[in-house]
Amino acid sequence: MNRYLAVLAGTGLTFLATMFGSAIVFFFRKEAENKIRQLFLGFASGIMIAASIWSLILPSLELVESYGVWRWVPAAVGFLAGGFLLWALDRMLPHEHFEPGSREGVESRLGRSALLVIAVTLHNIPEGMAVGLSLAIAAESGEHSELLAGMILAVGVALQNIPEGAIISMPLKGTGKSRRRAFAYGVLSGVVEPLAAGATILLTKQIEELLSYLLAFAAGAMIYVIVEELV
Repeated sequence: MNRYLAVLAGTGLTFLATMFGSAIVFFFRKEAENKIRQLFLGFASGIMIAASIWSLILPSLELVESYGVWRWVPAAVGFLAGGFLLWALDRMLPHEHFEPGSREGVESRLGRSALLVIAVTLHNIPEGMAVGLSLAIAAESGEHSELLAGMILAVGVALQNIPEGAIISMPLKGTGKSRRRAFAYGVLSGVVEPLAAGATILLTKQIEELLSYLLAFAAGAMIYVIVEELV
C-alpha cells in the first residue's frame, strides 16, 4: 500500500470521528453525562497507550537494532523530548480544559471558545504525527501485523475524538453560539491531525535517519496528552 494512502485512511478516520462528535450539537440539547464521557475517554486512552507501544516505541527500537545494547538511546531521547515539548507548550500557550475556569498558560483575553479550540488543537498535533508515522512505516514494510497495529492506533484516536468533538461543540452552544458555529469550531479542531500527519511524513522522507527519534517523539508527546488531558 502507498504510504500516503495509508496515512490518508488513518487520519481521515480520526477527522471524521471529530466531525461526527461535533455534529452531536445538532441532535442533543444537553451535554453527555460525565460518567459516559469518562468511560469513553478512558477506554480510548487504554487503546492509545497500548497502540503507542506497539506502533511507535517498538518500531523505534527495531529501526536501530544495529546499535546493539545502545539501541534504547534514540527511543529514550525521542520519548522524553516529545513529552517535554508538550509539557512546555501546555505551560506556555493560553488554553482552557473542558471544565469551566480551568485556564492554563500565559494570561490572555481570548474567550472560552478560542481557548478550548487551542487546547484540543495542541494535543491533536502529536496524535496526527503518531497515526501518520505508524501507518506510513507499516505501508512501506508491507507487514500486515504492523498495518493492523497502525489502524488500531487510528481507531483509538478516533474513539476519543468523538466525545472530544462533542465536548467542544456542546459547551459552545451553551454559551450562546449557533449550532452551526459550534459545529464548525469542533470540526476546525480536528483539521490539524491530517495536516500534522502529512507534514511529518514529508519530513521523514528528508531525514530518514532520524525516524527512530521521531517515532519515539510522537509516542512521548501522545502519552503526555493521554495522561494530562484524557485520563
